[in-house]
Amino acid sequence: MQVVFMGTPTFSVPTLEALLDSEFPVIGVVTQPDRPRGRGQALSASPVKELAHSHGLPILQPDKMKQPKFLKELEQWKPDMIVVTAFGRILPKIILDLPPRGCLNVHASLLPRYRGAAPIQWAIINGESETGITTMLMDEGMDTGAILLQEAVPIHPDETAGDLSVRLAHIGGRLLIETLRGWTSRKITPIAQDGSKATMAPLLKKEDGNLPWDRNAIEIVNRIRGLSPWPGAYTFCQQERLTIWKGSPLVDFEETGSPDETPGTIVKVGKESLVVRTGDGLLSVTEIQPANRKRMPVAQFVSGHRVTPGMKLTSQPHLE
Repeated sequence: MQVVFMGTPTFSVPTLEALLDSEFPVIGVVTQPDRPRGRGQALSASPVKELAHSHGLPILQPDKMKQPKFLKELEQWKPDMIVVTAFGRILPKIILDLPPRGCLNVHASLLPRYRGAAPIQWAIINGESETGITTMLMDEGMDTGAILLQEAVPIHPDETAGDLSVRLAHIGGRLLIETLRGWTSRKITPIAQDGSKATMAPLLKKEDGNLPWDRNAIEIVNRIRGLSPWPGAYTFCQQERLTIWKGSPLVDFEETGSPDETPGTIVKVGKESLVVRTGDGLLSVTEIQPANRKRMPVAQFVSGHRVTPGMKLTSQPHLE
């Protein structure tokens, strides 16, 4: 069975690697066009393109999925199946109908929960203790196709979206090969999703990183974890933007100040943390990044910044 692979970011790489190590020949790869990256904004290939190039695979990078030239070239490859992992584009019906064995997607959630572009991030933001990988047959909906296989994966208490993404990517590659073997031997029966149980995981925007200090401490910590490494959770201290990389709710803390303080108020400046009032409870910030600087422990930050109890972390910059 000849396979065309569609994928773009680092998350897609283990799936393509698993295919390349399997008995299913990859006859071509489709990935997004090269994008400007870094300070110099030089055009850079996607991680999937780099891997495909290293294996000498044919590569297509369409600007639009219905471009006649692209569709003609894809049809000439004559794939038996198309495998998609974090490609970043919706496949039109003309492509879904092209391979005789269908289009198969590797998705980073236990569908029908967390349909959409950012399932890993939203699972952590929402405080889930478990997520997983689903392989499914694709249809014209957003992650609505019939389920083939699923594997549940626990979310570790301190795990960030970046950490979890690495684990899930490798599980996805393994589950894909298991799925292909079962699907081609007709040992897997597709199961329709229950749409009434669906939840959504929309694409994150930079402004989603703005920390809501009026939420409770656990919710804020989950947001910090879910937004790492992108777009990053941020706040403002007077005029300066600060990215918050690590924090934890405080359970045992000798109370100072008043519970009536405005959420975002710095309660204590310690040697290794800033203690911040939230809408419910206290939060210890331990790793921070000032604008145009590297990430650093709070100890390093407070040694070079004037930070005192009573100062406020806010959603917008302003002078005290």
